[in-house]
Amino acid sequence: MKTNIISIGNSQGIILPAQLLRKLQVSLKSEVDIFQEDDSIVIKPRPRRGWEEQFEAAGKEAEKVPDLLQGILNDFDREEWEW
Repeated sequence: MKTNIISIGNSQGIILPAQLLRKLQVSLKSEVDIFQEDDSIVIKPRPRRGWEEQFEAAGKEAEKVPDLLQGILNDFDREEWEW
């Protein structure tokens, strides 16, 4: 894939194709790390901060919600399931 360096205000930048960004699951305002590696510029998506903690907290909250379907049977449950 080929692109050009362009002027952006007092800086310079490149346009990244939307297809590439979707493939990498990067969107507007996503955090990325950028660094030099040998003679290349590497742009790497940065994991969301606090994602693991938020996921764990959501799981704990879900445990507090009662199972509203517990003990309720329907015709499918009575006739179709084979144990």
